[in-house]
Amino acid sequence: MATYAVGDIQGCLAPLHRLLDQIRFNPATDRLWCVGDLVNRGPHSLEVLRFLKNLDCVVVLGNHDLHLLAVHSGVTQLRTKDTLQSVLEAPDAKELLDWLRRQRLLYREEGYVLVHAGILPQWSIEQAVGLAQEVEHVLRSERYHDLFPFIYRSEETRWHDALPSPARLGLITNVFTRMRMCSEDGTLDLSFKGPPERAPAGLSPWFDVPPRTTRKETVIFGHWSALGLREGEGFLALDAGCVWGKELGCIRLEDGTRYTVSCRD
Repeated sequence: MATYAVGDIQGCLAPLHRLLDQIRFNPATDRLWCVGDLVNRGPHSLEVLRFLKNLDCVVVLGNHDLHLLAVHSGVTQLRTKDTLQSVLEAPDAKELLDWLRRQRLLYREEGYVLVHAGILPQWSIEQAVGLAQEVEHVLRSERYHDLFPFIYRSEETRWHDALPSPARLGLITNVFTRMRMCSEDGTLDLSFKGPPERAPAGLSPWFDVPPRTTRKETVIFGHWSALGLREGEGFLALDAGCVWGKELGCIRLEDGTRYTVSCRD
């Protein structure tokens, strides 16, 4: 039995199948952890959702997954580069999207923490688990349609414990699904997407900001294709830019072995 954590798929079904063939993935004994952004920009978002739903894998939500839910809920409209129409028009759309909104923002198991974008440096793992559950509860509840606009459209960037809801829900979601860089006091920057070496003054990757309280466990994340496959103290970055024609990668958690396939097609 092995556990494989895989980077952002974004509707790229063929590379996913090639990667699973390469690692000889056995769904009867092996496990797959997905860092989110299952859909969008790639050509087969609908087929990816169907495949992963039937595979019964561990999934955390990414910003593109939330965008799909927002379009379906009427919170926003499709963008020019979106490739989500096939999902929205599918006969099983409601079933798939109900499954999607019941996925986690954070998954924790035996020294590993799976999220899409990151964890605020000031948060402990225990605090992050509890905050993720606040948003997860709303996404799965009858209040979903009322509160989802505040979750999806939030531009909150500064955390404090007394932050009122629904702004609190939006900030939590921004951390787990959109964050890359932040300042030393934990203020998020939601615009910079490039390599850390080119970041504006005063900003650092969230995993480099001291004191980061989550270093004792390994945070596995995607969302940041400019990082590629990167490993450091207490983190594993897995977005290798598949949707941009680069690679789709995964790591076997038991021994740290990395696998990649080309996404040039």
